[in-house]
Amino acid sequence: MSEGSPTIMTTALQPRADVIVIGAGVVGLSAALALQARGFRVAVLDREGPAAGASAGNAGAFAFTDILPLASPGILRKAPKWLLDPLGPLTVPPAYALRIAPWMWRFWRACSQARVAASTGAQTALMDLSKAELEPFLTATGTLPMLRRQGNLQVYEGQAEFDASQPGWETRARHGIEFRHLDASGMAEIQPGLASRFTHGTFTPGWYSVADPKDYVLALAERFRAAGGMIELAEARALVPVEGGVRVDTATGSIEAGHVVVAAGAFSHRLARTLGERIPLETERGYNTTLPEDAFDLRTQVTFGGHGFVVTRLSSGIRVGGAVELGGLDLPPNYKRSEAMLRKAEAFLPGLKSEGGRQWMGFRPSLPDSLPAIGRASASERVTYAFGHGHLGLTQSAGTARLVADLVSGRAPAIDLKPYSPQRFR
Repeated sequence: MSEGSPTIMTTALQPRADVIVIGAGVVGLSAALALQARGFRVAVLDREGPAAGASAGNAGAFAFTDILPLASPGILRKAPKWLLDPLGPLTVPPAYALRIAPWMWRFWRACSQARVAASTGAQTALMDLSKAELEPFLTATGTLPMLRRQGNLQVYEGQAEFDASQPGWETRARHGIEFRHLDASGMAEIQPGLASRFTHGTFTPGWYSVADPKDYVLALAERFRAAGGMIELAEARALVPVEGGVRVDTATGSIEAGHVVVAAGAFSHRLARTLGERIPLETERGYNTTLPEDAFDLRTQVTFGGHGFVVTRLSSGIRVGGAVELGGLDLPPNYKRSEAMLRKAEAFLPGLKSEGGRQWMGFRPSLPDSLPAIGRASASERVTYAFGHGHLGLTQSAGTARLVADLVSGRAPAIDLKPYSPQRFR
C-alpha cells in the first residue's frame, strides 16, 4: 500500500450502505465525496484500489478549453495518415480491428456537422459546470493547494497547420473561451526552448492542472475515509436489482445498497451488460513516460497536436504522453508507442534529458461521440452511470460528481442530461 493511501478492506464485505460507488478513480471518488456531502453513507468498491487506472497516469490537466469532440471531420481527415503509422497518434492494432469495427462505425456517424455541433454544445455545458464546481470541491476536500494555473501552449509546424486550426479556435471563441495566438517570439516568452520548426502557437490561460493526478486521487480517497467512508478491494461482477435497492455481486460475496453508481472507467460497460444494457464503450489506451523533474525547464503544458501528445510538468516529474491506441482491455501494452513519443519530444524540445524515465499505459473509457454516459440505467432507477469521459475524466470529475449527487438525491440535475444519456446509442 502506498504511503498516504486510505484503509482498504479486503475481508468480508461491509453491511448495506446507502450508496455503493463502483470505481475508485477520480470520477468515482469525486462522486463518493459529493454524495457524502449530501449526507449519504457511502461505500466504494474497486478491483485494485484508489488511483490504480487512468487516474494515476494522466497528464494532470483540467482541460476546460478542450470542448471540441474527438469525433469530428478534422479527425476523419487526419485518420488515414495516422493509421498508416503503427506508432502514430492514432492506431488500431490488427488483432483488434474487427472487434472495434461497430464502434468505429458509430464514431464515423458522430463526425457529421450537425452531430459535432450538438456534442460541442453538450461538452461545453459539462465543462462550464465542471469549472464552476472545481474550486469549491477542491476547497471542501482540502486539495486546493494542488491546483496550478499555468495554461497550455498548443504549437504548430508552419502556417498551413496553424491555418487549419482556426475553425476550432473560432468555435471556442463563440463559446467564450480565452486564448491568444502567438508567433515564435511570443511562444519563446511563455516557453523557451522549443524547436524552430514550431512557428505558431496558441496559449489558453484557462487550462489548469493538478500537481500530480495520482497524489490528488489518493488525497480524495483519504478525505473520503476520514469522513467515514469505506473503500473495499473487490471486483464487482454483476448488478442485480432487489427490493428497495441493488445487489452487487463480487468474487468474494455480495453487498446491497439503496443505490449504486457505476464509475468503473473502461470496465463499466461490463457491469451495464449484467443489467441487459449494451453501451458501446471502448478503450483508448494511452501511453506516457515520466522523466525526472530536472529533465527540462517546462513552464506550461505544451501540446503537440499534430503528433497527438503533450508534455507537462508534475510534482513527480516531466510527463510525455498521449496518443490513442484503440486496442481494448486485453492486449499487452506496446511500449514502443511511449518510446516513439519520447523520441519526438527530444526533437521538439532540444535539451530535454530523456534518461531515467518510467513508462506507463492506461485505459481511457471512450464513447463514440466523445461524451460521457451520465444518467440512470434502464433496468433500475437506483443505478446511475458515470463513465466514458475519454481524455477528460479529471477535467469533468467535479461536474460529474455534482450531477451524480443530484440524481441520487432526487434533485433536478444542474444541466440537461439528455445529451449524456447512457441509452442514446440504441
